[in-house]
Amino acid sequence: MSTPLLWRVLTAVDQGVVGLSGRLEVTGDIPADLRGRPLLLASNHIGNLDPFVLIAACRRIGVAPRFLLAGGLLDAPVLGPLLRGSGHLRVDRAAADVGDAYHRTVEALRRGGDPIALYPEGRISLDPGLWPERGKTGAARLALSGDIPVVPVSQWGAHEAVYWGNTHVNGWQDAKPYVTSYVRGMLRRPTFKVHFGKPVDLSGLEDGKPGDARRAHERIMRAITAGLVPLRIDEPDLPRFHDPTRPTTGKSPWRPE
Repeated sequence: MSTPLLWRVLTAVDQGVVGLSGRLEVTGDIPADLRGRPLLLASNHIGNLDPFVLIAACRRIGVAPRFLLAGGLLDAPVLGPLLRGSGHLRVDRAAADVGDAYHRTVEALRRGGDPIALYPEGRISLDPGLWPERGKTGAARLALSGDIPVVPVSQWGAHEAVYWGNTHVNGWQDAKPYVTSYVRGMLRRPTFKVHFGKPVDLSGLEDGKPGDARRAHERIMRAITAGLVPLRIDEPDLPRFHDPTRPTTGKSPWRPE
């Protein structure tokens, strides 16, 4: 599964955008023996800019992941054709063909090439401390289905670049929080920290064995959280940056004691 030319161009553009938005710091790496093989990158989700930061971090270490994306993004005008042409994969959680989407993703993984990136949480964390939320077992099920390695990716700082904003954007008043917060972020230039951890140990777990998908999910989420701790060592409880638009109705079961 080679990287589409369009996606290579877009990742270069993305790197420029992230460079204008803040300072990128990348630690860790993807082991050489996992490159070019089926691989999942499982990341925490802290803000609207963090997918762009993740892409830039991956480009810095020499990989160009494809993403599992909601169907709404792939159907959007202008953006949708670009994403589809870049080889990203569709997932419609409420659709009748969710099983087919799962099998398509498994087949794409087995073909190897570029890693597939996804957010086990499924949304930007609404935990008051911005620690990872509980999430779902999709990444774990994909990993167990084909003995596919999972590299945990931990992010911090991207939440300072753009506000959480609104659920729907129907006009300037809805878009204003995104625009004004991004301009202020560009002037402040926050530091975007991304850490690629060691592959998650999923030994002893089997596809289809009752409870093992949940156990695999817990290992993945704990690995992401472990990598996040040193990135926010001076912000162990609440983020210093306050986003007045982000609800704090979530709860993290992974928050370190």
